[in-house]
Amino acid sequence: MDVLVFGAGSLGSLVGGLLAREHEVTLVGREDHVTAVRESGLRLEDETGDAPLETPTTVRPAATTDGRHREADLAIVAVKAFDTGTAADALATGSFDAVLSLQNGLGNEALLASRLGGPTPVLAGTATYGALYRGPGRVACTGVGEIALGARDGGESPVADRIGAAFTAAGLETTVATDMPRRLWKKVAVNAGINAVTALTATSNGAVLEAPANDVARAATREAARVARACDVRLSNREAVAAMERVAETTAANASSMRRDLESDRRTEIDAINGAVVDRAAEEGLEAPTNRTLAALVRTWERGRNLR
Repeated sequence: MDVLVFGAGSLGSLVGGLLAREHEVTLVGREDHVTAVRESGLRLEDETGDAPLETPTTVRPAATTDGRHREADLAIVAVKAFDTGTAADALATGSFDAVLSLQNGLGNEALLASRLGGPTPVLAGTATYGALYRGPGRVACTGVGEIALGARDGGESPVADRIGAAFTAAGLETTVATDMPRRLWKKVAVNAGINAVTALTATSNGAVLEAPANDVARAATREAARVARACDVRLSNREAVAAMERVAETTAANASSMRRDLESDRRTEIDAINGAVVDRAAEEGLEAPTNRTLAALVRTWERGRNLR
């Protein structure tokens, strides 16, 4: 399979690098990273002890800074949610049999589909692999997880079946799912409870398991589950909170991606996570006060640093 990875940051580089062991892969990323990959390959490092790779290993995907006018069997979108429109516009100049979003938050797949148009199927995906960008040409696997992918509206998808088989052949733990809307909402509920709380308090993920942060995290997660149900997605408060606390426990020592964004003075994905919960709640005539407060605080931080 010929694969284009649009957004070769931490996750995009890890997934692209693992796929490159079996398939033809092109990474689209920043100039310093692209230059290093072209010159010396992409170094995959294992910080888990049980990652699906021999560590360290170097793969040699193609790499470019320009994702326009490309052709591939599959385009994987792994950019931050606020860059989805830019990615979609670039991909629209090329030709792909399918596009798969492996992004955080809500609304990415719909935006990609609206910009791409035509018959190209846009699939939804979630990834629970831990990945850290260690510098140009280097990415570390910090946690073995799973990629779930399928039709963005749910149901069977022969295209998803083919992509799932290709991912599995490359050694990636992969599930082809028929309930992607539910999986996307569940991930948003988990992130709504963990990311903003740990970012604003500069704490590790495990902080949300203890008072006083636990009350805030659980409230944000329950609100997300309630909005999901209003959007015809079956996700109970109990299941959502249990998932949030399970992720917080298994990643207790880790820093959330949003915390790392704040520490690096980067724009966050707050609009696609807590902000998206608030927006969907308003559409359904509901309130999401905890998510509204968390979103307002992070957005205020972003505006104070001229990131918005």
